[in-house]
Amino acid sequence: MNICIAGAGAIGCTLAARLSESGQNVKVLARGATLETLKSTGIRLTDIDGEHTVKVFASDSAEEIGPQDLIFICCKAPALPAMLKLIKPMLHEETIVIPVVNGIPWWYFQGVEGRFSGDTIQAIDPEGSVSKLLPHPHLIGCVVFITAFRNAPGVVTSTNPHLIVLGEINHEMSDRLEQVRKVIEDAGIEARATDNIRDQIWTKVAANLTSNPLSVVTKGTLEQLYSDQRLKLLVRKILDEVMLVAAAYGARIRFDPYTFMELGAGMGAVKTSMLQDYEANQTLELDAIGYAVLELAEKISIPMPTTKQLLDLTHFVASQPLSNTQS
Repeated sequence: MNICIAGAGAIGCTLAARLSESGQNVKVLARGATLETLKSTGIRLTDIDGEHTVKVFASDSAEEIGPQDLIFICCKAPALPAMLKLIKPMLHEETIVIPVVNGIPWWYFQGVEGRFSGDTIQAIDPEGSVSKLLPHPHLIGCVVFITAFRNAPGVVTSTNPHLIVLGEINHEMSDRLEQVRKVIEDAGIEARATDNIRDQIWTKVAANLTSNPLSVVTKGTLEQLYSDQRLKLLVRKILDEVMLVAAAYGARIRFDPYTFMELGAGMGAVKTSMLQDYEANQTLELDAIGYAVLELAEKISIPMPTTKQLLDLTHFVASQPLSNTQS
């Protein structure tokens, strides 16, 4: 397959390195210092399988990259509209697009029948502006359980096993879904296909919402957030609120709360992606990870008071000059 990784952050570089090393024809859409690094020295990935130094074709021009069979969109949620516009020259009629993005996806109410079918989520898709950029038949949903840290442009460390869960947004088990799953599996990444990607989305949302905002406020690692006695009660309250909303939408989170907390603590002394973004003075994914969930809760009249208070506190902290918050 002709594969493009659109976005060369920690996750994008991890996917590009592993897929390229497996023999796939991989091109990377990047810019700035990252683009220059990829052109000169390639990607340097250190993960549980060792060190990988991989040369890839990289460009900041979708026209130069050309039509692609499979595109992984590896960017933060706030950058999605711009990225979806950028990839248009790479689309052909059967191009598969997989957004590798945290939080509730903009397409959540597309592809399936239900009370809110066709609705848009204003926090992440105001007036359907994002939905208009990409016809939903191109989409395959994705939930990535990969912890990776960008040490420098094109230099990434990932210390935990890689897992990607894929699913059609209409919950069908299709031939193209299996084809993509096999491509990822052949790259040494555990890949699973599911007939209900929204269950997996809620599992990841629960993980993100119980850890990411709180990490910005406390500067704590995953191990600390889920095990420190001063934080566990707060984390558990947020988890309970998220699980209630997920259940109201018919989703099933795979783990009971106690196991969920143990798994979180077991991730070790790892900084969340949101804390990394905060320290890099980048825009935080609070809308996709947090406020979109509050919007879904409000649609079905379920209060999330603890979650809202934490999100508002995180929003305040993120709005302050970083030098002041660290002094």
